[in-house]
Amino acid sequence: MRTHDVDHELIRAATEVARTRCRGDNHTVAAAGRAPDGRIVTAVNAHHFTGGPCAELVLIGTAAAGGVHDLDTIVAVGDRDRGVIPPCGRCRQVLLDYFPAIEVIVGGGDRLRAVPITDLLPESYVWADHQLDPG
Repeated sequence: MRTHDVDHELIRAATEVARTRCRGDNHTVAAAGRAPDGRIVTAVNAHHFTGGPCAELVLIGTAAAGGVHDLDTIVAVGDRDRGVIPPCGRCRQVLLDYFPAIEVIVGGGDRLRAVPITDLLPESYVWADHQLDPG
């Protein structure tokens, strides 16, 4: 697994959103993403008994609504001081499809690391492959 420098400012941003905005059962995870120009975008999940988007997926829409169409790094942080949490399988696939070069911060404590999404989803299905011209 390839690792890169950890963006601690991004972790702090997600942690602050988790601390101040995640209340009750509807919003339990915050995410922060960094755009290539340095901007940080934050979001929270929208939990519902029928399912609901994870914080990482809400972040993608929030970023797009703010004119950010590319992300370099993302991290999710749980409420109640749970710390950094890894993306679920669905989020890993969506992150790969939207941002194939994105890095994801995972691990905890002194094991924090930033890894390419491809390392979290090796030999994965690539959504864009079905659009390739067989010609």
